[in-house]
Amino acid sequence: MYEARFMRRAIEISAEALTTPGTEPFGAVVVKDGKIVGTGINRSVMNHDPTSHGETEAIRDAARNLRTVDLRGTELYSSCEPCPLCVSAMLIAGISRLYYAADMAQAGAALGDLPEQARFPIDVDDMRAQCVLPAPKRAMPCAQHESSAAAEVLERWASAARSRFQD
Repeated sequence: MYEARFMRRAIEISAEALTTPGTEPFGAVVVKDGKIVGTGINRSVMNHDPTSHGETEAIRDAARNLRTVDLRGTELYSSCEPCPLCVSAMLIAGISRLYYAADMAQAGAALGDLPEQARFPIDVDDMRAQCVLPAPKRAMPCAQHESSAAAEVLERWASAARSRFQD
């Protein structure tokens, strides 16, 4: 169930970008059983990491703090509607519910005319469209190679994992 205190905390974290170089105003918290277990702010520039969004940082922090990659049963509060990268990370981690403050239209209105030196331009609508396509149909050129060798490693790893977890 939504709790305003957690959204306020995500927005407070986003406001740290006003005084912290290398950050951008996107903050998030992960909540489990009524307690914040992970926090994050966009540190893409600071970390030289284009995936260092507030939501992914909060997920990483929560996973470390809980010592698991299974975040089912948690909620994520974000100061802004998450991009497709962050939604994918939430799905992979098993985040059970998302609450967000500003939507993409509000973010676009605030950030859309920034010069490229201030913020790398991201076309969220294009990202959404590309994410649903199979790799060969995406705008980024790609080609598959060495699939048998890679599949063999996957099969060997899965076989070993099955052996470890069988009774």
